[in-house]
Amino acid sequence: MRIDLAAPPRPATAPGLAREAEERGADRFVLAETSHNPFLQLARAADRTARIELGTGVAVALARTPMALAYEAWGLHESSGGRAAIGLGTQIKPHVVRRYGMPWDRPAARMRDYVAAVRAIWHSWQSGERLAHRGEFYRHTLMTPVFAPDPLPSGPPPILLAGVGPLMTATAGAVADGFLAHPFGSPRHLAAYVLPTVRAARATAEAEQAPWTARPFEVVANVLVATGRDEQEYAANLRLVRERLAFYASTPAYRPVLETHGWAALQDELHPLSLRGRWQEMGALIDDTVLRTFAVAAEPAEAARELRARYGELADRLCIGGPDEADPAPLLDVVAALTR
Repeated sequence: MRIDLAAPPRPATAPGLAREAEERGADRFVLAETSHNPFLQLARAADRTARIELGTGVAVALARTPMALAYEAWGLHESSGGRAAIGLGTQIKPHVVRRYGMPWDRPAARMRDYVAAVRAIWHSWQSGERLAHRGEFYRHTLMTPVFAPDPLPSGPPPILLAGVGPLMTATAGAVADGFLAHPFGSPRHLAAYVLPTVRAARATAEAEQAPWTARPFEVVANVLVATGRDEQEYAANLRLVRERLAFYASTPAYRPVLETHGWAALQDELHPLSLRGRWQEMGALIDDTVLRTFAVAAEPAEAARELRARYGELADRLCIGGPDEADPAPLLDVVAALTR
């Protein structure tokens, strides 16, 4: 199982963390798109590293046109010498429409066309063939030489899709090179309700000999980890992980995850508090049983053992991270323990 580190997308620290992650043995360094553009920070990290893969986990696809995403991803792949991995997600409707000012309708169907459009653009750049994508949502039919990047020795980067519900998880299996499991998910929910859908869709794509299925498919388990190098640091990170889990549990879209464990009533408590921004009070409602179902909380060596035991049979890659507010330094000790 490959080991990835998800870090806060902070311009001042991300490149140095990427180098440290590489030195500790991590296979991929991942930045999400929250307060900063991950492509910019990963491009800077490419100059500070030599081996580690550089991934977005995730970039908001529907905030960009396929052409805009194609250029950003191609540039990262080129500048890193072929080390990019492009993780994409839809975000939710209020952010796409009200924050980014972009259209939202039938997101799973739109994402299928989006990935097809990006691949068509990349194929045109790599092969020199005419660009001719005419999909349900996107049309890209113009590419003149001055706007086409040079072909890459490594070929285009892989595309991984994030998903929670059945439509998006099926989309990931059908059209992507990998699936990114949401951090708010237990091994039980992943095994029983998520991966069967992903794998069935992938099997159909392989049976139809879809061209992208020549590349191996990977399942990435994203896991929140609360750890620390001393009691004070551990307590601080534990509180932040509880609050992050409470935030996820308050979101109606994630109710099926709670229902898997018979905890739907927890959302009924948390959602009204979230509307009033009472985050610390929400975190206190995440008891130890809920915490240890959806996250791993332990000192670094024990956390590494628990992660392997829980996810070793479920995923091809394990991506560990914490809330953006948490200090990521102790997670490097977990990475080191996992990669020994």
